[in-house]
Amino acid sequence: MTATMREIEFRDAVREAMSEEMRRDMRVMLIGEEVAQYNGAYKVSRGMLDEFGPRRVIDTPISESGFAGMAIGAAMLGLRPIVEFMSWSFSLVAADPILNNAPKMLYMSGGQYGCPVVFRGNDGAGGQLGSTHSWAVEGLFSNVPGLKMAIPSNPADAKGLMKTAIRDDDPVFFLESERLLSLKGDVPEGEHLIPFGQARVARVGRDCTLVSFGRPVHFCLEAADALAREGIDCEVLDMRTIRPLDAGAIVRSVRRTGACVVVDQSWSFGSPGSEVAALVHRECFDDLDNHVHRVHSADVPAPYSYDLEQEYLPNTRRVCEAVRACLYRA
Repeated sequence: MTATMREIEFRDAVREAMSEEMRRDMRVMLIGEEVAQYNGAYKVSRGMLDEFGPRRVIDTPISESGFAGMAIGAAMLGLRPIVEFMSWSFSLVAADPILNNAPKMLYMSGGQYGCPVVFRGNDGAGGQLGSTHSWAVEGLFSNVPGLKMAIPSNPADAKGLMKTAIRDDDPVFFLESERLLSLKGDVPEGEHLIPFGQARVARVGRDCTLVSFGRPVHFCLEAADALAREGIDCEVLDMRTIRPLDAGAIVRSVRRTGACVVVDQSWSFGSPGSEVAALVHRECFDDLDNHVHRVHSADVPAPYSYDLEQEYLPNTRRVCEAVRACLYRA
C-alpha cells in the first residue's frame, strides 16, 4: 500500500521520527540542552515533553561531556538515548565519551556491551555564527571506526534515516544542517526507514558524476541545472550516509560518466571527499578522462561576514567551475 505523503519541514520530519520511535519503544529517550521546556533550541522537539513527560525528554545542564557520558552509560545498560547537541561544534568538548568510549565499547567489552545511542544536532556553518560555532565535524569524526554517520539532505531522508539510526545497535552520529531545518518536502506518514549505506540518485546524468551529502547536495542540483543550459548533463549522488559509504553507487555512476566531482563542506585535508576521491581513482582509474575534482570549504576558519561565509562554503558557482575543469571546458 502506498504511504500517504505530506509536505512538512525538515525539523518536523526529525521530530516525527523520534516521536514514532519513542511510542514504539519505551527504551528510547531524548536528552540535551533545552530539549524539553523550551521545545529545543531550533524547535525540533516541540511538543515532545507534553507527550512523553520529563522522564523521557530531559533537559540537561550545559555540560556536553557530562550528558554524553551519561547517555553512553544508559545505552550500555539497555536504554536507547537520543542526545541532542545544540551544535556539533559543542560536541568537541565531549570528544572523549563520544569518540573514545562509544565507538569502542562493543570491541573493548568483547561483545558484552553495545552502545545504541544517537548523537544529533546542527552541523556546519549555520549563517554568521563565527569560526567556533561553524564546525563541519564529518571530516574529524568519520575517521573513527565503530560509529555510523548519517547526513540527510531533505525531510524524507531525515525521517527515514533517523528511524534507522534509533534502531541501530551501534552509535550513530546524525548531522543536520541548521540551514535545512525549514526546508519543506514530501514525507511519508508512518513507518519509513532508509537503510544505511544506500545512496540516492538525486538526478540522472551522463557527462559527470557529482558526489555529495547533506546541504551541499542542493548546491550540486543547482549547478546541474545551470550546467544543463550549457549542454553538460550531470548525475547527482546523495550519499545519505558516509559511514557506511555506498561505494558501489559511486563506482557504477563514474564508470558510466567517466568524470567525477566531489562536493564536501568539510575542509579538504583528511576529509570524506578525500576518501571518495581515493576510492574513485582506485576503482575507476581506467574509466576516468580526468582526475577527480573536489570542492570543499576554504582551508581557513569559518568567517563571520555573510559574504565571506558564502565564498568560504561550497557553492553553485564553484561546483560549476569544477565540473567545467573536469570536462576540459574551463
